[in-house]
Amino acid sequence: QVQLVESGGGLVQAGGSLRLSCAASGRTFSSYAMGWFRQAPGKDREFVAAITWTGGTTFYADSVKGRFTISRHNAKNMVYLQMDSLKPEDTAVYYCAAGDRVRTVVAGSGTYWGQGTQVTVSS
Repeated sequence: QVQLVESGGGLVQAGGSLRLSCAASGRTFSSYAMGWFRQAPGKDREFVAAITWTGGTTFYADSVKGRFTISRHNAKNMVYLQMDSLKPEDTAVYYCAAGDRVRTVVAGSGTYWGQGTQVTVSS
């Protein structure tokens, strides 16, 4: 069992930065692939970024590639999403997800999900 709690969301101006954090409980955290998703009002949830359990491989949606960076610290049971050069279209609730394999996380089929944190980017 893994519980995920996101933090770090807020209001930022376009061009600014935010760092989201996802704190995971459970001794087996380091064996899970992790990912970030987002859902804007009236839209479907979409994949943002994912990272393998070792942290050695990362995946990004084209819309955030070059602006967002996913990382993890297994000893601290933490996953991060550094978001730079934010745009108004990045406004959404951001969710952290965990899964046995990175491909299932990327597909949106992660086993565990957090409650989300709101990110609002003003123009």
